[in-house]
Amino acid sequence: MTVVTDAIAAAPAAARKLSYGWIMIGLAGLLVLVSALRIITGADDLDSSGTLRATLVAAIPIGLAGLGGLWSERAGIVNIGLEGMMILGTFGAGYFGYFYGPWQGVLGAILLGAAGGLLHAIATVTFGVDHIVSGVAINIIAIGAVQYLAAIAFTGVQGGGQTQSPRIDDLPRITISAISDPLGDLEAKHWFLISDVAAVLRAFVSNLSILTIICLGLFVLTYYVLWRTSFGLRLRSCGESPAAAESLGINVIRYKFTAVMISGGFAGLAGGFLALVAANGFRDGQTGGRGYIGLAAMIFGNWRPGGLLAGAGLFGYTDTLRLRGGGETIHGLLLLVAVGLVLLAVWQLRKGRKVAGSVTLGIGIVIGLWYFFSDSIPEDLTGMTPYVTTLMVLALASQRLRMPAADGKPYRKGSAG
Repeated sequence: MTVVTDAIAAAPAAARKLSYGWIMIGLAGLLVLVSALRIITGADDLDSSGTLRATLVAAIPIGLAGLGGLWSERAGIVNIGLEGMMILGTFGAGYFGYFYGPWQGVLGAILLGAAGGLLHAIATVTFGVDHIVSGVAINIIAIGAVQYLAAIAFTGVQGGGQTQSPRIDDLPRITISAISDPLGDLEAKHWFLISDVAAVLRAFVSNLSILTIICLGLFVLTYYVLWRTSFGLRLRSCGESPAAAESLGINVIRYKFTAVMISGGFAGLAGGFLALVAANGFRDGQTGGRGYIGLAAMIFGNWRPGGLLAGAGLFGYTDTLRLRGGGETIHGLLLLVAVGLVLLAVWQLRKGRKVAGSVTLGIGIVIGLWYFFSDSIPEDLTGMTPYVTTLMVLALASQRLRMPAADGKPYRKGSAG
């Protein structure tokens, strides 16, 4: 496996992961900044336990879709069809969840998403269809198929119809009152940093769905499987150098099929989460483009689970602030963004990146002036906040990104010879 290991390890220094110590320091620093911002602006909802819990619900479907893209692209298959697989997952959760139970709904969402992944694998791996074309076709097919199946399954059922399922029973939720109540008292005092730490901890011990905990565990499991097992090494080798992998006896076709089906299963689970946790049933158009946002989060995370989760959390957080606090809360966030951009600009200038640093500094100053010379953000602009934030972060992080070397490239069995 030496050749395969060398091929995977050939990444630029900029793409190397940060140590856990630096990650924890960064998270602590971010919490201090948000706490200070809360005190300065008076926007207590910036990091309340309710906001953080809602952020989890908003971020997990995006993160799961991104995980699906990560599995697929680490094996060399671009999966634009994540949106369609999520749509299949919402119907699977709605149908099996209503007629058989919520846990069966989770399984149904995964199976229908995996079926979409299998279709994508057959098209791209077996028949050599362009990955983008296949993914777009799956998205279109999924929309029509789900509308047709929903009309058959739910028309005439009490509470259901052509565009929605009846209400599905809730999955179990966890609340540890012995911990949650004291933390709630600390949070209500609005002390600097102490109340913020209490809010973060309370978000994980109060009214938390079991499926949320399981989904968070899947990020850890993905990291372990792909980066700590021989199976993961072989799978990643198919996305870096499939010819080298084949020369060492790895069944590249089988690994690609496996990865894309797992990818579809993750996307289906993302759709199922929307139907079972974020809502109480299937709704037509429920995904709202989250499959595409998941792909953006995966790119932001540099094709790694930790960075992907951070990107999904960023989108989920800004979207939650938009829904809970409106223009005034988002306005307070402008100051944090301005400070962050100025600090980033200083770092870029010290690294000798004069053009990037100057542009970042200019944007930071403009946003800072916007904050000081306005009282709130118009509602029309507030709705754009999650998408603008995602684009801005992707633009600033683009210099350190490295996709798998053979991602999206055609492969034929026997090409190693």
